[in-house]
Amino acid sequence: MPRALSMPPVIASGSLGGSPQPVLPATGGLLLRPWEEADAPAFLSAYQDDEIRRWHTRRPGVEPQVRKWFHAYRQDWKQEKGGHWAIARDGVEVLGRIALRELDFDDGTAGAAYWVLPAARGAGVASHSLSALTTWALDEIGFHRLELDHSTRNPASCRVAIKSGYLLEGTKRSAAVHDDGRHDMHLHARIRGD
Repeated sequence: MPRALSMPPVIASGSLGGSPQPVLPATGGLLLRPWEEADAPAFLSAYQDDEIRRWHTRRPGVEPQVRKWFHAYRQDWKQEKGGHWAIARDGVEVLGRIALRELDFDDGTAGAAYWVLPAARGAGVASHSLSALTTWALDEIGFHRLELDHSTRNPASCRVAIKSGYLLEGTKRSAAVHDDGRHDMHLHARIRGD
């Protein structure tokens, strides 16, 4: 049963799912674009990387599983549950992944997540992509607050968040399970108008 609100939703239902998922330009010749079937090998290879595996306990094992994930990503967009993009150089070479998840149109909030392939690290790919996605979500779509969290043992992700204007708000104690056990998580957020 839908919940009764005393205020109208921050974002109207149908604002995303009623249109095709956009391609978003980012600094440095990067494009954020929907995942394509041909991206399955690159996506699968990402989860063979030790650093990506360290922070992601949910991992695909074979290309057919990746294609199921891509199908689920398309459904997330249509159902306005999330948006998942490939980070690509010149729209072709996949360098990473970025997503908006846990969309709440009533409150105008969402969570951001990302990873970058080893060969693209240290070149601003994650921060350029996060900045582009953030600008689109806050300024064009009308979200009020975007959050992201990462393990306190992941300083690279912390640097990306801060460089992209996501303020560190605190530490969520023992908030996520990784392969080596529970981790404390830093919570960062960006508010429209920051």
